[in-house]
Amino acid sequence: MTLWSEIRSFLSETSQALGITPCIERAFEAIGRVGREPNDVTFTVALIALSAKMAKADGIVTDDEVGAFRRVIDVPPEEERNVARLFDLAKADVAGYETYAGRIAKIVEGDAAFLASVLDGLFHIASADGYIHEAELAFLERVAAIFGIVGSGFERILARHVRRRRSDPYAVLDVDPAADDDEIRKRWKELVRLTHPDGHHSTARSQTELDEMSDRLAAINSAWDEIRAERGLH
Repeated sequence: MTLWSEIRSFLSETSQALGITPCIERAFEAIGRVGREPNDVTFTVALIALSAKMAKADGIVTDDEVGAFRRVIDVPPEEERNVARLFDLAKADVAGYETYAGRIAKIVEGDAAFLASVLDGLFHIASADGYIHEAELAFLERVAAIFGIVGSGFERILARHVRRRRSDPYAVLDVDPAADDDEIRKRWKELVRLTHPDGHHSTARSQTELDEMSDRLAAINSAWDEIRAERGLH
């Protein structure tokens, strides 16, 4: 069975009354019983559910947020109905979102760049209606903590999506403003190496993820350009 046929098979046996968490947990158990590798299905279903709950975090799921979700998740046209059903089940409330965030973190353990990409996608959904609500920000902070993205790591991602204040270029590069030029240059090069999409073509799960890495790379380079100009570097 393909990943999407597995998702379709458990959806076909589930009703609205069952609820999304029991539905997904039953699916994971069934996959394990037949000896299937659960990671791809688990990741995809958890990401769909987490995205839906992100859209619901402020209490209202807008068309803009649904559109952002469709850009974050690459879905075969023939499977859009099944994914929409799963999304609709999950968006009923935000309950259980920490479970799905934890599953994603476990599956891609050690791939900090990929987890940052997932968090970026959730930010895109949250900001699709033009504003990140306080409840959405709390949701994102909790997911980030589960992913191990805290402190300046979270602030760097936040700075790319929240335009209420000017981004601090030193925060984007995660360096102390008192650091010397060579240290900052070294950090910039390190972030470029870790973030450049060319290094993730074999592991990225969609073109959207590669595009998000390109956006992060642009923010990193912009921050470095701003610091260079401020310090008169060449």
